[in-house]
Amino acid sequence: MRLIELTHPNQLHGLSTAELEDVACQIRERHLQVVSTSGGHLGPGLGVVELTLALYQTLDLDHDRVVWDVGHQAYPHKLVTGRFGNFDTLRQQHGVAGYLKRSESKFDHFGAGHASTSISAAFGMALARDRRGEDFKCVAVIGDGALTGGMALEAINHAGHLPNTPFLVVLNDNDMSISPPVGALSTYLNRMRHSPPMQFISDSVQESVKNLPFMGGELPAEFNSLKGSMRRLAVPKVGAVFEELGFTYMGPIDGHDIAEMVRTFQASHRVGGPVLVHVVTTKGKGYPYAEADQVGYHAQSAFDLTTGKSKPSQTPKPPSYSKVFGQTLVKLCEQDSTVIGITAAMATGTGLDILQKAIPSQYVDVGIAEQHAVTLAAGMACEGLKPVVAIYSTFLQRAYDQVIHDVGIQNLPVTFVLDRAGIVGADGPTHQGQYDISYLRAVPNFTVMAPKDESELQRMLVTCLEHNGPVAIRIPRGSGEGVALMEEGWKPLKIGSGEVLIEGDDLLIIAYGSMVSPAKSTALILQEQFGINSTVINARFLRPLDQALIHPLARRIGRLVTMEEAALPGGFGAAVLESLNDENIHVPVFRLGIPDKLVDHASPKQSKEALGLTPEQMSDRINDYFQLK
Repeated sequence: MRLIELTHPNQLHGLSTAELEDVACQIRERHLQVVSTSGGHLGPGLGVVELTLALYQTLDLDHDRVVWDVGHQAYPHKLVTGRFGNFDTLRQQHGVAGYLKRSESKFDHFGAGHASTSISAAFGMALARDRRGEDFKCVAVIGDGALTGGMALEAINHAGHLPNTPFLVVLNDNDMSISPPVGALSTYLNRMRHSPPMQFISDSVQESVKNLPFMGGELPAEFNSLKGSMRRLAVPKVGAVFEELGFTYMGPIDGHDIAEMVRTFQASHRVGGPVLVHVVTTKGKGYPYAEADQVGYHAQSAFDLTTGKSKPSQTPKPPSYSKVFGQTLVKLCEQDSTVIGITAAMATGTGLDILQKAIPSQYVDVGIAEQHAVTLAAGMACEGLKPVVAIYSTFLQRAYDQVIHDVGIQNLPVTFVLDRAGIVGADGPTHQGQYDISYLRAVPNFTVMAPKDESELQRMLVTCLEHNGPVAIRIPRGSGEGVALMEEGWKPLKIGSGEVLIEGDDLLIIAYGSMVSPAKSTALILQEQFGINSTVINARFLRPLDQALIHPLARRIGRLVTMEEAALPGGFGAAVLESLNDENIHVPVFRLGIPDKLVDHASPKQSKEALGLTPEQMSDRINDYFQLK
């Protein structure tokens, strides 16, 4: 059977184990070929190929519901649900999404880009099923890293309280999320995984048995059954945790043994209540480079499939904002032992891996637990430490109550560095950092800022650590502007002070953060093409705004443009408008940013073009709005 003909997951029904293994090989080949060419998540999907096939052979996906946690582990799911042929459009504009998307396929039963949501969603479907008197299976597939998220544990607590609700949780235990998981639960699972009884039934023992004279180099089927029984006897405490919470526990089982998984999943469906099947997999399975470096190959840009090495960029790029932040924080931590860097399982993405390697005693990873990270930082601040919480803009949304209640209201000196703020590209709507300006504007006692370049980021970080109150910096994804950087001796900025970069009498442009450089380019185009001379302000601060700078210029020039790489509703432009209105300054204001719409997956350049946010487009839009020439 050729995989290219597999357009419906129910076609897996009736296939032999050997045939499923052949399908698994073809899925891995397609997965590797596409991701190595265009980039994407690699390790997570490679690790669940056999799990996907075994699970789907026991389900009817025209009726049954499967919710994959996060979704970047669901590439094999996409490949067996009708997207094999166009999978080479993965994460490209108008192509296959990198995460599950209900509008993309009827088999994508729930979409999510944030971890730890699958059990809640799937259990909600199970309760709705029972309320309507219907009969279908509901399954959540969650990684051991995502299980550290409090929401997942809340859902397990609820589901275990309803013993008559049929519901299956598949725990994909690969000892990895994006970075190695942390916390007591993951440590416990890891200890059981590597316990002496488990090591007894390791591959080395299997090899020894195969080499016995009467075995002929082959393992009988009975050995695999015995191996599973021994494994379950060897680690009873793993199951005891979940059994005490009301689940029937099965496992741990080999996540690359299709026959064993099929038998276990079939048995789980017959239980009639909440069941947790513990499946042990290898992240990056089948590609040696991904197995050896599970963090580095979690997600990859285009790479050489033969060597595993990333394809070099055609042109050298300046260091990323994340790297500059990480390097600067290390210098500041060396100077002040009270500075602590905190991440929620995103050390590499935020640049805190640099601090982790340099000064591990001033580095904390809380796992996929953003709420805990924020309140942990608040507790540290109460006792005189200077916590710096580095979280993606989209992920800090998960801890909004803690930002307000535990930090803002109590006016505690916690620094937030919001990475990936603005348009982030191929990850799509769940990952765009377009809301942080809006959601931070109203938080009491907060100072909120954004640098125009990586050098200003260094000064802002010092400003935050010297300020006795809560502060936030938003930084964009990707490379900086290429400006010269200082090794040390950074001077803090005056809170609430903007700066004039270009002077002109015809138009006032106020730009925030990553839009400062495009604002300067736009002003140049307006001058060259339309003879319009603009004053360009780098606002620096969203809260407080530099009203002493902005208001007199607005009155004098009489035409104003705001630029932000974020949602316009409640955004930076709205803050400027409110400020002008409060002072009875009524001048026309044209706001440029992301309108009230979702930004789908595409390259950042394509997204900005679609939104009309390139300098060329913005100059035309400004001219049309004000009818300048």
